[in-house]
Amino acid sequence: MEKFLTLGIETSCDETSAAVVLNGRDVLSNIIFSQVDIHKKFGGVVPEVASRKHVEIISAVVDEALNSAGVKIDDIDLVAATYGPGLVGALLVGLSYAKGLAFSTKKPFIGVNHIEGHICANYIEHKQLTPPFLCLVVSGGHTHLVHVKDYDEYDILGKTRDDAAGEAFDKVARALDLGYPGGPLIDKISKLGDENAIDFPKAYLEEYSFDFSFSGLKSAVLNYLNKMKMQGIQVKKEDVAASFQRAVVEVLADKTIWAAKKLKIKNVALAGGVAANSRLRKELERLCEKYGFNFYYPSNILCTDNAAMIASSGYFAYKKGRKSNLSLNAYPNLKIGERL
Repeated sequence: MEKFLTLGIETSCDETSAAVVLNGRDVLSNIIFSQVDIHKKFGGVVPEVASRKHVEIISAVVDEALNSAGVKIDDIDLVAATYGPGLVGALLVGLSYAKGLAFSTKKPFIGVNHIEGHICANYIEHKQLTPPFLCLVVSGGHTHLVHVKDYDEYDILGKTRDDAAGEAFDKVARALDLGYPGGPLIDKISKLGDENAIDFPKAYLEEYSFDFSFSGLKSAVLNYLNKMKMQGIQVKKEDVAASFQRAVVEVLADKTIWAAKKLKIKNVALAGGVAANSRLRKELERLCEKYGFNFYYPSNILCTDNAAMIASSGYFAYKKGRKSNLSLNAYPNLKIGERL
């Protein structure tokens, strides 16, 4: 049996991560150094601070990943690193380190799209999952409906026209004074509220459109909070959070099911940071069961930014015959399926 080891490196935002993955699916190590506590006091990620911390910690994180996996760099068959999308300074740290490592050890190197990495987290979690399938990718900066036609072959059916779902979560959480990061805090407080208390708008856009829009919903929540404040009415944060979350989740889930029906596809997957949202998982699980689709999602640790998913994506792309030159640059606005 093949024994192919990929070292993955991820530094697209505020997590410094390195992982060793066997044959694209079996995680031998997945080390994640999170900067959440550092950026919490700023209410969001400060790019310069994130980049400097990556520089400080990356060498130790990679060493720990190799040690935890019980392997040496000579045992690695492929070095994979995120080259976009993300914060350009942060991306450059991980990408430069990976290229230097590949050059010095004469290992093949491949640049990985961060969002495609999120999709591939499902290959790690669900060993039986193979393309084709439909994947809803929801994170702080991205909301996409993707037809995964084959390994390393993606077709975007729909995407956000303005705010991504995760971005809307963070902004509403800030307006409610819940703190940062907003997604998990909204999810937690929503369990205590009435999701039918406030009828916030749901943007389905044009008929048959698989695109998303959350800026109107975000504005509606902010306007509601402002109106209540002006009238001196006490706001129940739990109800606002739950009603907002319901409006986001129902649009995401409904459009995913419509797309699955249109594609006549059996497997539906979820990926990205917002894939950890319990209300979204529950709703998609309910609808997939109702309409006869198989539903897959990664465990919470694989929903966050991590290098195991980058190693998995790099492995499958390499096996399809793709590799990158050491001149590869960082592309902060890289699109799914784009090859640079």
